[in-house]
Amino acid sequence: MAGTARHDREMAIQAKKKLTTATDPIERLRLQCLARGSAGIKGLGRVFRIMDDDNNRTLDFKEFMKGLNDYAVVMEKEEVEELFQRFDKDGNGTIDFNEFLLTLRPPMSRARKEVIMQAFRKLDKTGDGVITIEDLREVYNAKHHPKYQNGEWSEEQVFRKFLDNFDSPYDKDGLVSKRA
Repeated sequence: MAGTARHDREMAIQAKKKLTTATDPIERLRLQCLARGSAGIKGLGRVFRIMDDDNNRTLDFKEFMKGLNDYAVVMEKEEVEELFQRFDKDGNGTIDFNEFLLTLRPPMSRARKEVIMQAFRKLDKTGDGVITIEDLREVYNAKHHPKYQNGEWSEEQVFRKFLDNFDSPYDKDGLVSKRA
């Protein structure tokens, strides 16, 4: 765990350094999130889900501005307007939440993508491009989880929490599929 904390600190320091010279609004927003550590983008996503009062997975400009403000993102209004226009792909005055997060995440290195694909292929027992709950159940051992060991959770609760990392919050189909 110490390695993860150290990596988080290093990432935050690098993001803060790059932020001083970044001019692209999307890059500036990404760096402000990364300056908070590995959970920075996820935290902004959480703020936006809270802002989405009607649960339609979109934000209008007012909600977008409030979300950035609530998350203490420092940007000029003109930058926020440009950001909104760039995220509003179809020009309908709203931002799709998933598209927003996908655009905001930093690109993955080729080496990391290959490691992920190797793990995916290993877990995809049938080779059909889909990992099922049964596939994961065969390889995941809940007995090493601290909450199972202290009796707080059952094996099934630990496994469910593990699955939540892979399932979309809006489409809990119990499947993990490969996307390019």
